[in-house]
Amino acid sequence: MTPPRILYCNCTYAQVVPKEVKEAVLKRLCESGVAFDAVADLCEMSARQDASLKRLAEGGAVKIAACYPRAVKWLFHAAKAALPTEAAEILNMRVQSADEVCAALFNPELKPNLPAGKTTKPSAEELPKSEVAV
Repeated sequence: MTPPRILYCNCTYAQVVPKEVKEAVLKRLCESGVAFDAVADLCEMSARQDASLKRLAEGGAVKIAACYPRAVKWLFHAAKAALPTEAAEILNMRVQSADEVCAALFNPELKPNLPAGKTTKPSAEELPKSEVAV
């Protein structure tokens, strides 16, 4: 069985991912010897409807180190490159530690986690603490 491909997003323009997490994940990817693709910013690629997103979505199982799974799902959708729900695992560098992201990236098992349907409502874990009902 072929291991999932890995895509790393540097979140260059929005700068919403903590710099320390991005840098640590990229450093470990580079040091690992594992093949991966790195992009400057998935948001920008989606806005341009970059054809490489379609190739990635159609290329089999993939793990993506980026942002919230729901956001990544809709970035690909907006680029007319829907990710297959059963073949995509999104690691959220906004809320996960570099250790957590890397452990999942280097684990050969794929744990699909794209939200099903058209729901874009964030989960309680994704909401800022000020918005969570007590």
